Amino acid sequence: MHFLADVFVPCEACAGKRFQKSILSVLFQGKNVDQILAMTVTEAIAFFSQTPAVVKPLSILEKTGLGYLRLGQPTLTLSGGEGQRLKLASELASSQTVNQLYIFDEPTTGLHEHDIGYLMRALDQLLARGHSVLVIEHHMELIRLADWVIDLGPEGGDGGGSVVWQGSVRGLLDCDSSHTGRCLNAYLHKTGLKILADEPSYLGQG
Repeated sequence: MHFLADVFVPCEACAGKRFQKSILSVLFQGKNVDQILAMTVTEAIAFFSQTPAVVKPLSILEKTGLGYLRLGQPTLTLSGGEGQRLKLASELASSQTVNQLYIFDEPTTGLHEHDIGYLMRALDQLLARGHSVLVIEHHMELIRLADWVIDLGPEGGDGGGSVVWQGSVRGLLDCDSSHTGRCLNAYLHKTGLKILADEPSYLGQG
């Protein structure tokens, strides 16, 4: 069964701007609401620099690597990783004090290599608040920075389903039966980076 891609048709009344002319005639610092919604998060932070109540939540979005999103961008256009980071930003902006378990499924999807650090710092903020974070991920940089790794395999699909390794990243690097470990070793050799966590595992090699 095949489905056509979504089709968007501009409204004849507002030309896709979603506001009547009387609303668009109202300006704030020379910009109308349509122009403001067309700004990226990063651009909006600069535009509203004198309005802390607006800058604060936008800064959290930028810190989770979402500075490129436009204020009026429909959530339906976001990737799965972007949607998760948007939820992460919402949690960081809340005053939730009860310890929570957060589960993320490949949050690096759609994220530029340069912005991985922003995501990791955001996750660290959750940990600093006493929460726990579980991430399902294939990205080598995020695995490199993990505190604890559970590697499933040894293959994909029907050839997987077993715990190949459970423990520190150092132990994963020494696990000969782990494809992830070999890929991570190659990644570290190529980039010259080192692992963040180097604590001994409580469990032996799987």
